[in-house]
Formats: sequence, structure tokens, C-alpha cells
Amino acid sequence: MSSRPEVGDPAGEVLVDLAGGVATVTLNRPGRRNAVSWDLLVQLAAALEELAADEHVRVVVLTGSGRYFCVGADLARVGSSEVADQETRTLRGRSVQDDRDRLTRASRVVELLVGFPVPTVARVNGACAGAGLSLALATDFSIAARGAKVNTAFASAGVSGDLGSAWLLSRATGVARARALLLDPVKMTATEAVALGVFTEVVDDLDARVAQLARKLAGQSPLAMRHLKSNVLDAACLDLQGYLLREVPRMVETAGADTARDAARSFVDGRGGRA
Repeated sequence: MSSRPEVGDPAGEVLVDLAGGVATVTLNRPGRRNAVSWDLLVQLAAALEELAADEHVRVVVLTGSGRYFCVGADLARVGSSEVADQETRTLRGRSVQDDRDRLTRASRVVELLVGFPVPTVARVNGACAGAGLSLALATDFSIAARGAKVNTAFASAGVSGDLGSAWLLSRATGVARARALLLDPVKMTATEAVALGVFTEVVDDLDARVAQLARKLAGQSPLAMRHLKSNVLDAACLDLQGYLLREVPRMVETAGADTARDAARSFVDGRGGRA
């Protein structure tokens, strides 16, 4: 399939490029350090929904344009009285119900990422904070450049957090560590974030590692990837009996597929293992 430069407006706040089964989704507000806006979140949800329905997509890589991943809310515009600035915000302050409705719609991006049918990778190319950290945590792999800085940031801004922040962080680090990171925000290096379980990996050559991982994931059975992801989600919320009722039919389905037989032969021949 040929490369698709973008979904929607080429000057939009979210760009999508699809090549070789790998869809690269770029948060595109470099002048604002890729801070989240209402349009960015709406466009991101639309792009993810479109990609989830595309059978050519085997991997999604989420990243930011320029030197930043995503710094969360655009705090420079929070106190602005300009109508244009207010409309860029998810919580624009018209009414409590309006803010709740908009944030509920915006939160759809986290549900889409967590439940995405193929593997997702956060390419954390720079600063990652607040809602930006939530987006990274919602992916299956978070690969960070060694120079990236990380911060939960919500408490410092006087807010309680959005886009599934505590739910995602608790599952990544454990409840006690998540509580400490959220209540007492500190700026972490990427290496520290990996040590705490916030990210999965820190690398010197971000492009090379993400490309290597994406190629491997794209070559694996989409059916197996989908069911493995479902197993992990179910394991977090079901008891063992309930989990096994879902695991068994998935295993039977994947074991009977041609891709499983091919993968088994490759593994026996020594071609399986880590990328």
C-alpha cells in the first residue's frame, strides 16, 4: 500500500503516514510543544478510529513533531480571555456540563489506544508531561530518547489529571509508586522513568530502535497480537476463572491459523525471539 501523507488537513494538528504496515501518527503543534488542544484530541481520535478499521495497518507509532513529544495542557493559554484561545481548550469554561461533555469525548483517545487491535508504540522524542504522559502510557511500548524529560505535572498545575492518568500510571508502576508520582510531581529523566516502570525502554538511537521494533511487530500475526492484547486487558480486571473462559477460545483460534504454523516453524528454526 502506498504511503498516505496524512489523514485530514495536511496542516492539521495530527498527521498520519502509512508505509509498510506501520502507521506513524504525529502530534503536530510544534510551536506549542505539541500541547494537547481540543482539535488535536478530536483529530487524534478520528485518526485512530480510521486506522483501527484499516486491515493494512499492523503497527501504530505515536510521536510528536519537532523536539517534543507532548507537554500536556497548553498552560500559557489557560488564563487567556481571548475567545480563540478558549476554544482551543478542552475545558473552555462555558459550563460544568459543557466541560464534562468535551472531556468525556476527548478521553476517547485513551480507550482507542488501550484497546487498539494491533500493537502501538510511543516514540517519546522529547518532553512528555501531563496528558502527554497519559497518551504514552496508553500504548503497548513506550520507547524514549535518552534526553527526554518526564513529569506527571497535574498537581503542579492544580488539577487532578485527565486522559486516564492515574489508571494508566497505576498499572505501569504499581499503586504506591503512581500515588507518589502524581501527588509529588518531579521532573524525571527517561532513564529514571524506565527504572520506575513509567516507560518500557530508553535508547540512544530512537529512530533505529523504533523502526526495528515496528518491523518485527508488523511481521507477526495480527490475530495473535489482537488476542494477546485482549488477554492482558482481561487479566487486569477478571478473576482466573473468568479470564480462562476468554483465553481458551482465543488460543484455539490462533493455534488453528496458518500464521501460527508458519511462526512455529520459524521459531524452531531459530528465527524467533526479541527484535
